[in-house]
Amino acid sequence: MASEQQRGSGIGSGEDAELVRGPLGRWVDQSIQSPERVYQALFYVVTAFFLVTTLFPFYWLLIIALTPLNAMQNLTFFPKGFDVMVFVDVFQQVPFHLYMFNSFVLGIGTTVIVLLLASLAGYVFGRLRFPGKSLFMLGILAISYFPPAAFFLPLFNLFNGNIGIPLGGGSMLAPPQLYNTPGAMILPFSALFMPLSIFILTTFYGQIPDGLEDAARIEGTTRLGALFRVIVPLSAPGVATAGVLTFIAVYNEFFFSFLMNDGSVENWAPIVAGILDYQGQFSTPYNLMAAASIVGVLPVAILVIIAQEKIVSGLTAGALKE
Repeated sequence: MASEQQRGSGIGSGEDAELVRGPLGRWVDQSIQSPERVYQALFYVVTAFFLVTTLFPFYWLLIIALTPLNAMQNLTFFPKGFDVMVFVDVFQQVPFHLYMFNSFVLGIGTTVIVLLLASLAGYVFGRLRFPGKSLFMLGILAISYFPPAAFFLPLFNLFNGNIGIPLGGGSMLAPPQLYNTPGAMILPFSALFMPLSIFILTTFYGQIPDGLEDAARIEGTTRLGALFRVIVPLSAPGVATAGVLTFIAVYNEFFFSFLMNDGSVENWAPIVAGILDYQGQFSTPYNLMAAASIVGVLPVAILVIIAQEKIVSGLTAGALKE
């Protein structure tokens, strides 16, 4: 009888201890026994944080865009109105489609130049051996850590013809004036975004077996021919990743896009200038600017959604292949 009472009291005390511990303590015990619960909880926390910090700005832009201009004060999480025609007015008040076209041309032109030069550099660093290769690669990567503002003043003077090369006899060789031309943006973009592409392509090109290139060389192909006929096709995921990342970076670039032209669509001003073009002298149509931002970001968002698997596989394949 005593033992039964002791067992009964033990059970009761255990239940009381379980109640005192609470749901958090029980979850900790269950997590120790099953670590998958911790991984699942962390996944949900990180996903929720990503959705809030990434998607909420776009949701807020949509609220501002749909809210009429006269109802902009004291905005809440829901729009005060539903002005869908604002997305039509975006193209009627400003030729925003031409600004988007300029951004596409700048992005595609920069991507072509970067992929061409990065392929040559990636072949050298990935497949050839020469003294100081690691030091040169470190120097190239160090360029990407410099802020763009550090290059603005010398490039601005150079593109406006204020810097010349003395030829003797008092004559000067002045560079072409590239301000208000695509070159004033494509050249800095190419220099800023090329190091990452060189690093990606070096990793991929270095993993191609030498026998494939040697077979092409035996057939009479030059090194340059073997690069573009054998190595580049076999490294298509890396080339696609470098191209997509470069295009997105150029399309979203603000600093040089804003300062290397006068903001007119005729002088190849990109989307940034188009959004600022809605500002008037006495009023700022925030709904039009928000709608233009949404329209401008849609092509990049669609591109990321379509190419996200290739981007991730291209960035991780270099670390997984043997």
